[in-house]
Amino acid sequence: MNMICGSYYFPKKNKGDDAHFICAQEQTIGVADGVGGWAKHGVDASQYARELMRNSIKSVKKQQAFGGVDPRRVLNEAYVKTRCKGSSTACILTLKDKGVLHFVNVGDSGFMVLRNYKLLYVSPRQQHRFNHPYQLGYSTRFDNPRSATKIKIRVFPGDILVLGTDGLWDNMYPNEIVQFVENMREMKPEALAYALASVARVRSLDKGRFSPFSRAAQKAGIKYLGGKKDDITVVVGYIMGTSTPASSCVEGLEIISDNTTQLGLKRSTPCDTIWLCHHKLEQIEGLIGEESLTRNDIRICFDHNLPAK
Repeated sequence: MNMICGSYYFPKKNKGDDAHFICAQEQTIGVADGVGGWAKHGVDASQYARELMRNSIKSVKKQQAFGGVDPRRVLNEAYVKTRCKGSSTACILTLKDKGVLHFVNVGDSGFMVLRNYKLLYVSPRQQHRFNHPYQLGYSTRFDNPRSATKIKIRVFPGDILVLGTDGLWDNMYPNEIVQFVENMREMKPEALAYALASVARVRSLDKGRFSPFSRAAQKAGIKYLGGKKDDITVVVGYIMGTSTPASSCVEGLEIISDNTTQLGLKRSTPCDTIWLCHHKLEQIEGLIGEESLTRNDIRICFDHNLPAK
């Protein structure tokens, strides 16, 4: 079983503050959203997210050489080695043997799983309050990997994963994404990622729409109507393989482990919808000066410029 991925990124302006990577051989993907409020203090808001993703890739490559990737350890190692000023959300996902999806997340990015073009699972978001997500940072006043949501879910060939920064989730409800994916069958993952990001971008500019961000604002007692103009990063993954039953033969969700309730978060269901938005990206293949990172198995996307969360 393997995961075929593609991605696309729309920055709000310039290059944006998001960074993301795809390690195809290691079956691992990740996104990070630099917190734009740092720009007010003269700090490049994308810097922390970029360095965090660079260090994540190094950890992924190292772990694969010694028996397999653990996204929790990837996040821990990347966090320890990222010492520049700034802060960022982070989300890393790995497909392991026997079809188990390992997911670790700090902040308001997340993923959803579709089976037979129906919504199977939406990951929970992490926010201290409205528009203030959990975030990793260079000092102890920020959150750390111990606050991360850690989830394991069993997937099957035919399942579809959509991973995104809050620019996607703030502008499209999960049921809208499901309907859109169903209408775009047979697309390659990178084409579907582009299509989803494009729709989210158009809706982010609609000032009369009751968006997911509007709904979250309303729940927080804030009047807000319209989409949320922001960086938008989307990664789509197709679960492929013939060694296990196809998803068309499997019903129901099997969560192998989930620490959301221990963290005091609400466990998400297919009916949950809320998210936020802030991200951008410039696609680059490989990393300059890193001989171990090849163009064939890694695509990394960066950006830097965003409004405070």
